[in-house]
Amino acid sequence: MTDQNSSITAETVASHGLSPEEYDTIKKALGRTPNLVELGIFSAMWSEHCSYKSSRRHLKGLPTTGPQVICGPGENAGVVDIGDGQAAIFKMESHNHPSYIEPYQGAATGVGGILRDVFTMGARPVANLNALRFGSPDHAKTAHLVSGVVAGIGGYGNCVGVPTVGGEVNFHPAYDGNILVNAMTVGVAETNKIFYSAASGAGNSIVYVGSKTGRDGIHGATMASAEFAKDAEEKRPTVQVGDPFSEKLLIEACLELMESDAIVAIQDMGAAGLTSSAVEMASKGEVGIELNMDAVPCREEAMTPYEMMLSESQERMLMVLKPGREAEAEAVFKKWELDFAIIGRVTDTKHMVLTWKGETVCDIPLAPLADNAPSYDRPWIPTAAAKPLAPVAAIGSLTENLVTLVGSPDLASRRWIWEQYDHMVGADTVQRPGGDAALVRVHGTKKGLAMSTDVTPRYCLADPVEGGKQAVAECYRNITAVGALPLASTDCLNFGNPERPEIMGQIVGAIKGIGEACLALNMPIVSGNVSLYNETRRDDGSSLAILPTPTIGGVGLIEDWEDSATIAFNQAGEEIYLIGNSGEGHLGQSLWLREIAGREEGPVPPVDLEQEKNTGDFVRTMIQGKMVGAVHDISDGGLAVALTEMALAGNLGVTVEAHNKDIPLHAYYFGEDQGRYLVATSNAVALVSAAEKANVSIFRLGVTGGSDIVLDGQTVSLDRLRTAHEAFFPELMK
Repeated sequence: MTDQNSSITAETVASHGLSPEEYDTIKKALGRTPNLVELGIFSAMWSEHCSYKSSRRHLKGLPTTGPQVICGPGENAGVVDIGDGQAAIFKMESHNHPSYIEPYQGAATGVGGILRDVFTMGARPVANLNALRFGSPDHAKTAHLVSGVVAGIGGYGNCVGVPTVGGEVNFHPAYDGNILVNAMTVGVAETNKIFYSAASGAGNSIVYVGSKTGRDGIHGATMASAEFAKDAEEKRPTVQVGDPFSEKLLIEACLELMESDAIVAIQDMGAAGLTSSAVEMASKGEVGIELNMDAVPCREEAMTPYEMMLSESQERMLMVLKPGREAEAEAVFKKWELDFAIIGRVTDTKHMVLTWKGETVCDIPLAPLADNAPSYDRPWIPTAAAKPLAPVAAIGSLTENLVTLVGSPDLASRRWIWEQYDHMVGADTVQRPGGDAALVRVHGTKKGLAMSTDVTPRYCLADPVEGGKQAVAECYRNITAVGALPLASTDCLNFGNPERPEIMGQIVGAIKGIGEACLALNMPIVSGNVSLYNETRRDDGSSLAILPTPTIGGVGLIEDWEDSATIAFNQAGEEIYLIGNSGEGHLGQSLWLREIAGREEGPVPPVDLEQEKNTGDFVRTMIQGKMVGAVHDISDGGLAVALTEMALAGNLGVTVEAHNKDIPLHAYYFGEDQGRYLVATSNAVALVSAAEKANVSIFRLGVTGGSDIVLDGQTVSLDRLRTAHEAFFPELMK
């Protein structure tokens, strides 16, 4: 066996992100010293990004099954039944580190990668969403990063022809050195034509399809599993370069071949490229794999097996074909002007063997790479309970507070962003960005898929367990508020360095909260991603960690999309009701406390999961029974902000009075108590009667009409609110 000119030193091992102990384990697994190709393969597969070595044991506690679940975690994406022989296939993944280094390509290839995860399973992608976190608006790089990321998401999604229909964007100084770009794709497939990744059949051909391999993205998975230091900018070569037009061809070619029965297994080449796709296919099928590196299509001269195996060039797939079907498959990919090459075969050895120029350059047993990869029980300490928040006096008037809040970075209109996305391509988007959840018609049917991405990082920092619960609960509410039944979730768990016990405590706590909420709300986790080491090394040697950000993506089903609700007030004279709980005016960790009082402290608002479920079921029933018009959940900024968003969406004012005078008005209107919805109705008697029968709390607040928001006699015009609401992004980006 050639050693690929490899003299493995301690520095070589460290540069591959491996500890001395891990290197010793590799030598024991092989019974010898690895060569450079083998070291690179272990480095990629044992990276945090691919192995989940710090989180795997905790993720096992998440609920992942249910009667609606066809396929849970472990495949390219999760699969849930949506009736009529159809399935929704979806997943969310991170592309954080690449997007900080090169925002356009980092975000673009994040979209490309998650699209491949979905169409690999046999689904036609129908919608993209994203969840973005940036640093302080005042930071020197923020505007540049926002501009590049948004352009990258739009540039890729628009060109590939999949609508970008929803998402969220937040700002906080904790993300100054490490932004988050989480991308989600939802697709639709026939339940009898779902494709999996487990290779089988010794002797079957392994084929490479798509674009050629280059040197872009080498060590991308390893880079995504390490903190940033001052040299972050120098890591630009580890960022992949995407081509959405090639991706579009790849989608169509794969779906065309999937109409036949030629494919045994299929896997996209994502993080760690050819390495991870080959290892995952062989290990899941409990077989071996032999690759001829001379046959890999390359776009650059003199590429080595090390480079070919670790490249993360985009728009590539690996397949196992049935015997004798190679010519048929090749014809399909040639028709779509894509590369097609037979690069190996399935074996029964349970080893991965690579040959190059007539020599064996790699021979690794698969078990240590995949199932037996390291799994660490990292020390962790729970997050200390926040001190109770003493009563906070009002600061200024309700209306001035409201103007400030709706114009603040986390609540300002995202129109500047979503107008850069083609959210109507495909002609099936029936609720556009700006509401609670996006709604996309299942093509050719009356069914609609509702989808949302949610998390409140400031809650997760103060209380990871409650913050994890709240992320799921808010996603549940957003899907419910359009009238859809939440079916399942995907997660993207973004945290700092798990080797720090306090960060590991955040991870453990958030997973616990997510698990409890998913179980109670019947939203099992069917797919997901973990992104750790989101920290930046400061000059003094300390690290700045992001806020714990366990993003939840949810998908729900409505049988007839025309029965859905929107947030917009649409008729004067309708009565406004608060459904859920009365509320205690909870200001701890609220946006009012941060933006008006300049404080980030206090306990988070608790989540009552039983009440969430009962209230959600009731609201959904009322929407489908045409008992309510506009519906909106109450979240960031509290009741007054939710009312304003409804009024601005419908260009129709509202006059309300607090139903509970025992709470100070600023706490009543801006408290972020959970589990609540606002509804407008012209059938108040029947609505109240139904709520009483369902044992759901309901409170009358006021009536729609006019061109102002009136809160307990304090008035502000919609025009002034709209001006404040729309100003932030144009000002930031001008």
